[in-house]
Order: sequence, then C-alpha cells, then structure tokens
Amino acid sequence: MQIGYFMMPLHHIDRDYHETLEEDMEAIILADELGFSEAWVGEHYSSKVEQITSPLIFHANLIARTKQIKLATGVMNLPQYHPAVTAGQAAMFDHLSNGRFIMGVGPGGLLSDFQLFGTMDKDRMEMMKESLDQMLTMWNTEPPYDIKGKYWNIDMKDWTHHDIKLGYVPRPLQLPHPPIGISAMSPHSSSLTFAGSRGYLPVSANFIAPWSLKTHWPTYAAAATAAGLEPNPENWHVARSIYVANTDAEAERFVKTENAAYDYYYRYLFAIFDRSNYRAPFVANVGDDPAKLAPEGLRDTCVIHGSPDTVARKLLELREEIGHFGTLLYAAHDWQEKALMRNSMRLMAQEVMPRVNQALRAKAA
Repeated sequence: MQIGYFMMPLHHIDRDYHETLEEDMEAIILADELGFSEAWVGEHYSSKVEQITSPLIFHANLIARTKQIKLATGVMNLPQYHPAVTAGQAAMFDHLSNGRFIMGVGPGGLLSDFQLFGTMDKDRMEMMKESLDQMLTMWNTEPPYDIKGKYWNIDMKDWTHHDIKLGYVPRPLQLPHPPIGISAMSPHSSSLTFAGSRGYLPVSANFIAPWSLKTHWPTYAAAATAAGLEPNPENWHVARSIYVANTDAEAERFVKTENAAYDYYYRYLFAIFDRSNYRAPFVANVGDDPAKLAPEGLRDTCVIHGSPDTVARKLLELREEIGHFGTLLYAAHDWQEKALMRNSMRLMAQEVMPRVNQALRAKAA
C-alpha cells in the first residue's frame, strides 16, 4: 500500500494566513522527505479556514523544493472556470513539474464558493463533465477548435494561423493527458459512477464513515465494468484522518482535546453539514438518526489514532471492512502543535506503513 497526503487544508479560524501557507508547504516538503507518494491539495476561494485558492499556484512553489512526490489537485473545481483556462494552466503545470502531476477535478463542494461564482442553482456535475471533455478535446485535436457545449462554446476558426502557431492551446507533458482523479464524499456517489465509466482515479474523502466508504469501490467498479474497463483496486485512493503517537493514551488525549487540531477540524465540518441540512451522509452507521449526529461523533467515527501498532491494526481492519485499496491518503490537520504533528507523520511513514505492508505481504504469501 502506498501512502499519500491529502490537504484541504483546514486551519483554526484565528491563525495568520501567511503563517499557515508556510506551514502547508512545510508539511508537503516533509511528506516528500518521508517518502509519501502523492500530495493532494484542495481549492476554496471564500473560506478563511480552507484557504488555498489555487492548488496549481501552491504546488508550483513546491516543484523545486520537493524531489519525488507527485503533486495533485484535490480538486480543481471546473464549473468556476472557462475550460481553456484550466486546460492551459494544467498543461503548463504538467511541464513545469516534469510530469509529477495528477489532475484531480470536481464540481465543487463549498456552498459559499457556489454563491460567489454564481453556480448555486446550476447543474455543476454536468458543467464539470462538459468542461473536462472540452479540455481533453483541446489537448487531443488539432486547431482550429470548434467545440460546442451547453455552458461553453469554443470557436477558433477566425484566429487560428498555422504558420505562426496562433490559436494553439498548450498540451501537457503526459500524453494523452495527466492522470485524472475524481473525489467522492457521499455513499454510492455519482461522481464515482462517472470516474468508473472513464477509468479515472477514485478518491474517497476522509470525513465519511466506513459504511459509506464501503459503497465506493462497488459503485466505481460496476460503472467501469459496464463501460468495458477493468477496474483495478490499486487505483482506489482512500483518505483518512490519522494521528500517531508513542502510546494509545497520548493519541486519544490529543485527538479528543477540545479545539485541538482534530476536534476543531470536525467541529468546522459539522457546522457546514448542519447549516446546509446535509448530515445524513455522515452518520456513524447506516440507519442512525442524522438529527443526533454531533461533532464529537463525527470526529470519533472518522479519526484513526493510537500507537504505531494500534494504528497499523486499525488500518488493516479498515481494509478488511471496505476492501482492497492501493493508496492511503493521510489527511492534513492544523499544525499549531507542530512537533506533535510532524512526529505523527514520521511515525506514520517509518513505523505504521512498514507494519501494514509487512502484514499485507504475509497475507498475500
């Protein structure tokens, strides 16, 4: 099993923007040094807590400061842009990173961003699919482009001049396109049906309970099979909130400390789910009453914590419960307690993952 890093990011509301951006970069540099395979970074324009507006700009600052880690958008919210903008920026980033790019795309997930960009009442999933298809068309056909859609039309017949290469959108380094990832946070997610039908990478969110996670791979695999594709569970990325300490007691104390990194994270998410009347997908068990969901319940359901031995055991139990997946995405949390958070990442890479992979190899043998 590979280990990657998934960053929304999400910081305490009273922290300094510049300081937390530096912190986020430091976390990915550390992940690279520890051998994490990928770093996924989210995109939000209208939240002081979820503060990265452009994962591509953020990652561009890390290309020369990292060595091997793949840099992934988690995700670019396509309804918010003209497809030529995302096609041009993503292609350039793929070249600048020398192909260390995974292009995660999505319809968006933050209600304030929907209002900001005027997409609240639009079919954002339909917009995402159209935008992505238009991007891929520009990358895989010769100009002049003539692409008609419901939301965007691209007509370049008047200003395409082949002798001076005018009217040409840049193509990425990885051909025909960088790996494409699709994220999902709902049970039986329609996003995963779309991802499976195209063979894109499925990415499951860290703030959903195992019962919901368990629906993701069957949903993806059924769509892939129906499309004549061979679904490979090694491509499934599962994000989890994880905290590793030297002892179980230390880990539990920190995770359950009110307004510390993990508790604050799930209080913030609970507030969003509550105010958007969207609690049901996040209950701990199928059939639980959403009205009874509390921040502490969300936290305790979603955070895996303990000593290296305990966390390794819990991860193996999770894999038994939900099925085979190839990449575990370790979710980022606020670094006000920097030493503890750095130590957790180090223990995860150097102590937990060797135990997990040794057990998986033994089981396979």
